[in-house]
Amino acid sequence: MRKIKKKRRKKIKKIMLAFSILGLLAIVLFGISKLDLNIKALPNDVSLGEIEEVKWLGKGIFEEYYDKANKKLSLLTLDEKIGQLLLVSYPSYNQVEALKKYNFGGYLFFEKDFRYKSLPSVKKMISELDEVSKIPILTAVDEEGGTVVRVSTNRNLAPATFKSPRTLYKQGGFDKIKEDTINKSKLLSELGINLNLAPVVDIAGNTWDYMYDRSISGDKEVAANYAKTVVEASKGLGVSYTLKHFPGYGNNVDTHTGTSVDKRSYEDLMNKDIVPFKVGIEAGAEAVMVSHNIVKAIDKDNPASLSPEIHKLLRGELGFTGVIITDDIAMYAASSVKNATVNAILAGNDRVITTNNVAISNDSGEARNSGELC
Repeated sequence: MRKIKKKRRKKIKKIMLAFSILGLLAIVLFGISKLDLNIKALPNDVSLGEIEEVKWLGKGIFEEYYDKANKKLSLLTLDEKIGQLLLVSYPSYNQVEALKKYNFGGYLFFEKDFRYKSLPSVKKMISELDEVSKIPILTAVDEEGGTVVRVSTNRNLAPATFKSPRTLYKQGGFDKIKEDTINKSKLLSELGINLNLAPVVDIAGNTWDYMYDRSISGDKEVAANYAKTVVEASKGLGVSYTLKHFPGYGNNVDTHTGTSVDKRSYEDLMNKDIVPFKVGIEAGAEAVMVSHNIVKAIDKDNPASLSPEIHKLLRGELGFTGVIITDDIAMYAASSVKNATVNAILAGNDRVITTNNVAISNDSGEARNSGELC
């Protein structure tokens, strides 16, 4: 294969950065995820140095917002563009100052950030961020229900903790799932939270599977209907939902503390684990989170979150036109890889999540200074 010259590589990286930011801007500026990046090829005569000259390719669920997002992008500095790619954990202190300095694209909130707070205090906490942000930010939580909840453990905010999808399904089928999604969305929206990193549409049938308690079933049809129900029920309520963990977690181990290798065949993945994602995408899913599992049948060398081949599958074969988000890049399975943040962007992610704000800011700064992101 002919090697790409260094200068051209930098230009390619530059345009990939621009396309990623376009997706992020569309999320925060135009009502949560209003842009698709269904770009499977670039014209031969495109100027990689000038994003304004790129013609939009493909038709997706957000195409009407291309030009608006692109116009906003042209007004940002390089540092602001890089900042917009990052969804970082809400700091314990100096939250407003950090946002002013780094122009983060969003904050990810955890249970500790809501603990003991009243409804008015949470709304104030979040509204203060938008007041100082040049671009309205994403405010995100993992409010899955069951073992992973951030908001509803606080009785000042919710009368009860949201139940797991598996429990809801056993109690009342998909009608119960729909009701839960609507109630959850109304609460999050009232607080000022606009992105829920849920639902988990992974298929887990064994009680010892890592995702068992967080998933709905070991049956692909049940998981697919779950994805469809949540996506459709959430529409028009002010909160976007995220299908996770692409391309399906299966029975793999925890990537927070170690490396996980998925050895299943390509046919097995496509015929089973991919099905809920495909159905959720067809229902209008606005975001997909990619796991850190190494999926040998697709890319034996890289975690899924850092794999261009995984992203080609998601954009190409599945035709996903929304926003692609990494799982927490600070998890061992990703953070143990050199230049993980930059590689995540170059692989095709539109947003990089991290709970290690200092490290990701340093990595991004080094990439900027070296010309990797320029």
